[in-house]
Amino acid sequence: MVLPELFISAFITLFVVIDPPGCAPIYAGLTKEASPAQARIMALRATAIAAVILLIFAFFGEDLLGALHIELDSFRIAGGLMLFWIAFEMVFEKRTKRRTERADKVNADPEVEDVSVFPMAMPMLAGPGAIAAVMLLMNEADGLEQTIEVFAALGLVLALTAAALVAAGPLIRLLGDKVEAVITRLLGVLLAALAAQYVIDGLKGAFGIA
Repeated sequence: MVLPELFISAFITLFVVIDPPGCAPIYAGLTKEASPAQARIMALRATAIAAVILLIFAFFGEDLLGALHIELDSFRIAGGLMLFWIAFEMVFEKRTKRRTERADKVNADPEVEDVSVFPMAMPMLAGPGAIAAVMLLMNEADGLEQTIEVFAALGLVLALTAAALVAAGPLIRLLGDKVEAVITRLLGVLLAALAAQYVIDGLKGAFGIA
């Protein structure tokens, strides 16, 4: 069975942007004082909230752009540049460092216990890059079948994310910091290529280039 091209592209894009392997160690650090049951509940809640946020932008993002008089090609270019910046930070480990600093800041506040909404759902899972990616992918979808492919890819990535967060503690002990760094850099290079393609498509559309 050959998987549809858009499904594969959507899965790779969303997997790289949401970055379940990168979120897992951060989540493990945030929930080190929680019981396994509490950590599991917060992981599932964070994923569910992120899913709702991304679905809202998937359904209504184009209408929002229209209300603001922003062309889709302009959003392709801007979204591609944003994704490229994320890729740059992944390759040079700046994104992981920023996520760690954000997690440390939350940990330093004893009043913050439930991390499912902030910082996990927003901005770690459903951040600007993920929102831009899901809107761009929905614009690429032509018809109901391809729309279902995008949603299927999003659902699969979120399911993997939930699994990574639930297994965050054992996973980080299994992989180790060096393996995680290698995976993050490889995903960053892949995302950079996808981001460049978004920019190229946006420029072609804006200037009417076939």
